[in-house]
Amino acid sequence: MLQFLGNMEAKADAKGRVFVPALFRKCLQVEGEEYLVLRKDIFQDCLVLYPGTVWEKEIETLRASLSRWNKDQQQIFRQFVLDAERLEMDASGRILIPKRYLKLVSIETEIRFLGVDNTIEVWSKEKLEKPLVEPDEFSSKIEELMGD
Repeated sequence: MLQFLGNMEAKADAKGRVFVPALFRKCLQVEGEEYLVLRKDIFQDCLVLYPGTVWEKEIETLRASLSRWNKDQQQIFRQFVLDAERLEMDASGRILIPKRYLKLVSIETEIRFLGVDNTIEVWSKEKLEKPLVEPDEFSSKIEELMGD
């Protein structure tokens, strides 16, 4: 089962090529993942890399929740897949992130890779310089979710 954990910095070159962190590459290799799917996150200002099998499950889940015969639901499905791009790692472990995606999340060169469960998030380094949730708020939300 794929599970990514870590917070690693990287740099994209002028063409948008970036090395996927070795720890994540190894996990992908062990699981036999052949490709990644990139899309902008629905809620956050970051990109998400889905291993191929994870992407396929996401699509199955979304498709099962939506009717092909409902115009609005079909548009939601279409938008979800429209915003996705299949990426292949080269022999060196690099991926090419299309410039339009980098612009969407204001990434120039400095990148942070975050392992988040079975996906990898790609953030602008600057956006993660401060906490996503303030410590006091985080602790109270965790207590609310996990407390008795």
